[in-house]
Order: sequence, then structure tokens, then C-alpha cells
Amino acid sequence: MSPDSPPSGSVRSAAELNERIRALWLRAGGTLSAQERAEYELLVIEWAAAVRGRIIEAA
Repeated sequence: MSPDSPPSGSVRSAAELNERIRALWLRAGGTLSAQERAEYELLVIEWAAAVRGRIIEAA
């Protein structure tokens, strides 16, 4: 795991993660390098977990 990776159980919100994903795509100019792709995949996984957590709380 890279030093920039959030620890397990991150408390970042889905909105914050979405903003980071958008910023990554903007910085990359629409084409991700291998390193950016790995960062993107981690962010999407974390975003999905945050969304799931919000849905479970609402239920």
C-alpha cells in the first residue's frame, strides 16, 4: 500500500471522495497513467464503501 493510501476504515465522505476523483481526472487530462489508475481504483472503492455506509445508516 502506498503512503498516500488512506487507512482502512477511512472516514472521508462520499462527497469528498467524489471531489478527489474529479480532481484526479482533471489533473490527468482525461487519460490516466498506471499510477493514476491505481489511485483512481482505490478512490472508487473507498467512495463505494462510503455510499454503502450512508445507505445502511438511512435504513
